[in-house]
Amino acid sequence: MRYLLILFLCWLPMFAGAVEFNQSTRSLPLGRVMQVLEDPTDALTIAQVSSPAYAAQFKAHDKATLNAGYSRSVFWLKVDLHYTATDARAPRTWFLELAYPPLNRLDLYQNDGTGNYRLTTRTGSALPFASREVRQSNYLFKLNFVPDQQQTVYLRLQSEGSIQAPLTLWAGTAYLEEQPLRLYVLGAIYGVLLGMLVYNLFIYLSVRDTSYLYYILYIASFGLYQLSVNGVAVEYFWPNNPWWANAAVPFLIGSAALFGSLFARSFLHTAQHSRWLDRLLLALAACGAVVMVLALLTSYAVALRLATGLALVFTVTIFIAAIKAWYCGQRMARYFIIAWSAFLLGGVVNTMMVLGYLPNMFLTMYASQLGSAIEVALLSLALADRINGMREQQAQILFDASQKLEVLNQQLARSNRLKDEFLATLTHELRTPMNGVIGSLELMQTVPLDDDLAQYQQTAAGSARDMMRMVNGILTLTELQAGRLTAQPQVFSLRGALDTLRQQFNASAQSKGLEFSIDVADELPDRVIGDAGKLIQCLDCLLDNAFKFTHDGSVRVRVVGVPHSDGSLRLSFIVTDSGIGFAFLDEATLYQRFFQVDGSTTREYGGLGIGLAICRQLIELLGGRLTHHSEPRKGSRFQLDVSVNPLPPEPKAQPHDPLTQRAPHECTVLLVDDNSVGQLAVRGMLLKLGYRVKTVDNGPSALALLQNETFDAVLLDVPEGGFSLCCQIRALPGCGELPVIALSASLNVSDRERCHGIGITDRLAKPVRFDALQAVLECRLLCPLEGESAEH
Repeated sequence: MRYLLILFLCWLPMFAGAVEFNQSTRSLPLGRVMQVLEDPTDALTIAQVSSPAYAAQFKAHDKATLNAGYSRSVFWLKVDLHYTATDARAPRTWFLELAYPPLNRLDLYQNDGTGNYRLTTRTGSALPFASREVRQSNYLFKLNFVPDQQQTVYLRLQSEGSIQAPLTLWAGTAYLEEQPLRLYVLGAIYGVLLGMLVYNLFIYLSVRDTSYLYYILYIASFGLYQLSVNGVAVEYFWPNNPWWANAAVPFLIGSAALFGSLFARSFLHTAQHSRWLDRLLLALAACGAVVMVLALLTSYAVALRLATGLALVFTVTIFIAAIKAWYCGQRMARYFIIAWSAFLLGGVVNTMMVLGYLPNMFLTMYASQLGSAIEVALLSLALADRINGMREQQAQILFDASQKLEVLNQQLARSNRLKDEFLATLTHELRTPMNGVIGSLELMQTVPLDDDLAQYQQTAAGSARDMMRMVNGILTLTELQAGRLTAQPQVFSLRGALDTLRQQFNASAQSKGLEFSIDVADELPDRVIGDAGKLIQCLDCLLDNAFKFTHDGSVRVRVVGVPHSDGSLRLSFIVTDSGIGFAFLDEATLYQRFFQVDGSTTREYGGLGIGLAICRQLIELLGGRLTHHSEPRKGSRFQLDVSVNPLPPEPKAQPHDPLTQRAPHECTVLLVDDNSVGQLAVRGMLLKLGYRVKTVDNGPSALALLQNETFDAVLLDVPEGGFSLCCQIRALPGCGELPVIALSASLNVSDRERCHGIGITDRLAKPVRFDALQAVLECRLLCPLEGESAEH
């Protein structure tokens, strides 16, 4: 009995009925009705497998799709078909579709009518695309039937890759009607891939972020891989290159792994939160490059198996890296996880369909492609989210930087204010010792000196003047920066001011052997209204530069004027020298602070590099203009243009009656100065001028003397008691009209206004000059009827 059962099971396939279909059948899946024979040795022929002796070796297949995996065996498929149509007008042509393009070799055998089977079609990915009976990406064979005909077909499958056989019988009309949907979906999938590629390409060209470059190459590699697997690339891109049609699959898998690993590493910043994952991704990228090389050098079977293993490890690693990045707080990792989950889900659905756990339908067949399209779209959203995150981060950084910058600006403004205050205090304090130096040197001029001492005195006096010029420059610069300087018009003598400059620079001209002249046009008035102090300071600076940089030749000053219709006079002071000159420089460069034409000039000629900057600002303050022209080794020409208001000539003063004019020895001057050096110098000048002098070093002592004794004038050091002491002096009986002359190291606008407000008669700037002191005392004490206010 047991042997009969075994014999029955062996002969059962022979009695299996043919699958029936008729003219109303649209499509017929053949996976569960076909029979399969595995030939591990590749030794069987069609004559053998079609003989009754091998009929029992065919096994009925119970799954929707044959999936033999990576097998080197040859598989024979046997399909018995019975066309049960009875109408003679029924369709006679049907299509047998095997929807797995990567198969290397596929042979179709049909009955030749004599009971034998012959090869009717041989095709596969190892052959040119022209070998296909119907030019489609899937393998399509024509089968002709007449009504009530029964036909058996054999298919021989062989491949170095995976062997799968999703086999379906189609009516011609049904197949044509089914194709548009398939093409639309595939077109949408590939359109999404292409659109994302172009979109991210434009973004990369804009931001130059390497993450986008890796992603673009990943999309290109993965998209071409999909086209190769679906047979579209073979149909349209390389139809006549079977070698590359097979090699492209592992090559593109390796390329996708290479650029996908680099993209994930760059996008997820694995180097920052997981060193081992970062190294693993680098290793996967290297393995991808190796697979690409092996795809070109080794057999398709070896390269494809390596590529498949790499794809599995790559997919799992990328998913783990995304979860790790999300765990570490990277918000764009959530899009990455969702995108990769869609890709994995599509792959799982497609695999379950291939294994027979899910039905072979359109959605399951193309689940992998749909998942990849969703993945690419979501990864593009992740990149966009990354850009938004970067923008927010940059905005926050800019906001924080602006806050810090505001704080730094406040600190810088405070530092600049402290610096200006320090420089102002420094220059103010320097004037006090310089008062003693210059005063003593000027007193030395009034006593007989031998030639050596006279030379020493002149050298010391010149150095002291240079020192004071720098001190005055720094003080003026700080006041200009602080905005404390304004124009102070007053009546002055144009020729008298220029004579002062002539006397000041005559010694320099003689010591260097230079010709020095100041020419004033005869038609110009002498008495004008303008800011003489600032004008003289500018000319002093220009002349100082001219003498400093001129070794031979001449320095000349020429003054011309042009009257305006409003009654003002436009004066032009032209300072010309034959010095070293300089190459062309724009005004912004030449007149900037601390600028030297050549760094070596600082060592050779000295100076702070602020003179021209001060001149420019002072002249602009007066509403004028400073221009220049210079050529190397030919000299320089500076022109200072400023407007003044001319006055008619002053009536010639009547000579004073010697009987009414007072002598210096008849006048007593009270000197109030807390600095012993400055007090000594001024006291010496007063005694040299012939005045009687009493000195005190504080305000209370001065008030006590004024209450008990009579004085003709008070010389008051402004810092000592300053303006408050002057108010107290004015409040004393008999001191309301007493001349009070302020000695101040600073004569800025606010000090001048306060001087006028509290009754200070005149002001003298420290260091006090002998001639200025003499002039103001003569004006206030010796010739009181001419008491015209003068500032020195």
